[in-house]
Amino acid sequence: MDAADSHEPVVSAAGTTELDETDIARFGPDPQTNFAANLAAVQHRIETASLRAGRQPAAVRLLPITKTVPARVLRLAFAAGIHDFGENKIQEALSKRDDLVDLPIAWSIVGHLQTNKVKYLARFAREFHALDSLRVAEMLDKRLAIEDRFLDVYVQVNTSGEDSKFGLHPDALLDFVVRLEGFARLRPRGLMTLALFSDDMARVRPCFRLLRALRDRAVKRNAALTELSMGMSGDFEAAIEEGADVVRVGQAIFGKRPTADGHYWPGFAPG
Repeated sequence: MDAADSHEPVVSAAGTTELDETDIARFGPDPQTNFAANLAAVQHRIETASLRAGRQPAAVRLLPITKTVPARVLRLAFAAGIHDFGENKIQEALSKRDDLVDLPIAWSIVGHLQTNKVKYLARFAREFHALDSLRVAEMLDKRLAIEDRFLDVYVQVNTSGEDSKFGLHPDALLDFVVRLEGFARLRPRGLMTLALFSDDMARVRPCFRLLRALRDRAVKRNAALTELSMGMSGDFEAAIEEGADVVRVGQAIFGKRPTADGHYWPGFAPG
């Protein structure tokens, strides 16, 4: 009898987690061990890239992206040492938060936010990495006041010029960051971008360099915008070399996603 048919429970620090065949096929029979090993490998790559760029590894923060990973499996990720979870969709994050309410998880939202989801994000998220609308900023500020909370935010900029990506046009950034100062419950931390999806770093790096140049200009208008949130599983080392302070890594830790756009990054691993 192989592991996929065994239905043996996997024990985590939070108790017993029963994995089904789909979980085992996707994450292996021992996800906790796999996640711990993958986390260590990513952290080593962050350290190597930082030192290569003449930077201190401690200056780069890893934000694990947990989208599509079931809550029951995330218990094992938590036991493996992953305590910061980044999610794209509010509804998915809320469901997982309810299931994992007993764990001290720091939740971040890294995907586009619809206005009808603002009230939910304001209730629980520590960070929001995709702010690109003054209307959303205003709604968040009002809702955060009701909740008596504050929220760290990163302003998303479209540095690739692709219509498929959200984010401010670079030319609109400076006016946006000045007006951002009017929202007392928002704590600006920096800028965020999604680079071109390519294994050709010569095409990817200009997106990171543009964000860094924009940050250098924006920080003169709003001194709080010091950080760069950029780089994912396939390009985070290049992003670090170009100045990333936060890298958002999912597939390098949790593996291929079972979605229509779920694929390993070019050059990361066989698809």
